[in-house]
Amino acid sequence: MMNTFDKVYKLVEKVPRGKVTTYGTIAKQLGINNPRVVGYALHANKTPDTVPCHRVINAQGELSKDYAFGGLDVQKKLLIQEGIKFQEDKIPFEKYLFKFED
Repeated sequence: MMNTFDKVYKLVEKVPRGKVTTYGTIAKQLGINNPRVVGYALHANKTPDTVPCHRVINAQGELSKDYAFGGLDVQKKLLIQEGIKFQEDKIPFEKYLFKFED
């Protein structure tokens, strides 16, 4: 049986290259009441090459100031390499937000 962190990782793996999702969206999909739990899971991720936690951002379209795998600049660089374009340090959801199927 998968624990909560494993469920977070499995869902984040579905976010395709060039798209992002939010902590709250992941939490809602999994029935987690507090999106911070998603953040804790991603911070503890032992396989960032497999689980693309750089694609998870906050509800305002901003990057995580505490990105665990090199900081904010690394997260931004990874997203730019995937083709994401920022507008005033934010990611426009209308273009880049990944929609999970219900």
